[in-house]
Amino acid sequence: MTESADKGLLSAYRDIFSAPGSVAFSAAGFVARLPMAMIGIGIVTMISQLRGDYGLAGALAAVFALASAIIAPAVSRAVDRFGQRAVLPIAAVVSATAISALLLAVRFEAPTWLLFACVIPAGATPTIGAMIRARWVAIYVGRPQLRTAFAFESVVDELCFVAGPVISVGLSIGVFPEAGPLAGVVLLVTGTLLLISRRDTEPAIHARRPGRGRSVLGNPAMWIVVTVMVMLGTIFGVVDVGAIAFTADQGSPGSASLVLAIFAAASGSAGLIFGSRHPVMALRGQLMIASSAVALLSVPMLLAGNILGLAGAYVLAGATIAPTLIVATALVEQIVPPEKLTEGMTLTVTGLGVGVALGSALAGQLIDRYGVSAAYQLGVGAAVAASIVTACLFVKPSASTARPSSTD
Repeated sequence: MTESADKGLLSAYRDIFSAPGSVAFSAAGFVARLPMAMIGIGIVTMISQLRGDYGLAGALAAVFALASAIIAPAVSRAVDRFGQRAVLPIAAVVSATAISALLLAVRFEAPTWLLFACVIPAGATPTIGAMIRARWVAIYVGRPQLRTAFAFESVVDELCFVAGPVISVGLSIGVFPEAGPLAGVVLLVTGTLLLISRRDTEPAIHARRPGRGRSVLGNPAMWIVVTVMVMLGTIFGVVDVGAIAFTADQGSPGSASLVLAIFAAASGSAGLIFGSRHPVMALRGQLMIASSAVALLSVPMLLAGNILGLAGAYVLAGATIAPTLIVATALVEQIVPPEKLTEGMTLTVTGLGVGVALGSALAGQLIDRYGVSAAYQLGVGAAVAASIVTACLFVKPSASTARPSSTD
């Protein structure tokens, strides 16, 4: 990258943070959303250490992910209707109380049914990434800076997915078993309180229009975007589990962290560069190209014969992920009405989370039965499915997908 291009990239991101309060709410959002990747893996680590039951650990983590996928959109609908300041503290307290009760139940050897009863309301954890993006929309709607802001938040999401599990597992193993999820609770409450204290950047509540009472999933285009996000999450899950299994087969299990860091770095770098650009092509066209690139550049994972080759394949695959996430998020801003923006953003994030859980579980089963290559075939299949689903946007585009957007 040339020096002038580098300055242009830095300038684009300095520009978005020139808005008053933007640094504060984005930093608060980072603190509050780290738990999204800490609590699930923290539950697994805690249960495995205290009870030695990996089946129970996985089942609790799966129920937590499923509960989040169901409850979080409802929380976001309430945010759209009543505002972040009114809803987020309640949701955070419900989730924090449920997780704390789970930790106590595990410590005092409560019956299994009680553990599941505790983990279900923990799914009320608010989707902080959606709240932050809604604030960016309130500041930059109709302006090109919104695309750059979305790019930055996509990179922050990836950083959370990479750093969160490392912090959580490290605390649970190095301090005490409950330390990982407990730290997640503290960060969730702290970050949420910091976020709602920034009243100057809180999005205004939009009046609901007649006939707009249904969920945003009433729009077929929204189903397409959510499905694409589930497929991308599946790739994430495959990449994580695949790296661990592949490097173990190669006799160097410690290399898994390095390979995954390379994947995250490639995705983050591509996202930052892509987010500073402003293509004139319509968003559905951009998503079609991006999802096709994911399908094409995920194939080298099937061909890797050693760790160096896998790292190279992860660079290619990773470079396509963040741009696809950025375009998908921007498309949501285009296709949902303003009074349902937070719900729409939440569905994309929860779709990604469901995909990660699904990809991890299926990849593990495939590796046990057929080897690592089968897991990577699942990843490539998910990528191809994402591109096929995206093509449905061109079959019969609705009026909502055709209207101008600030991120086009």
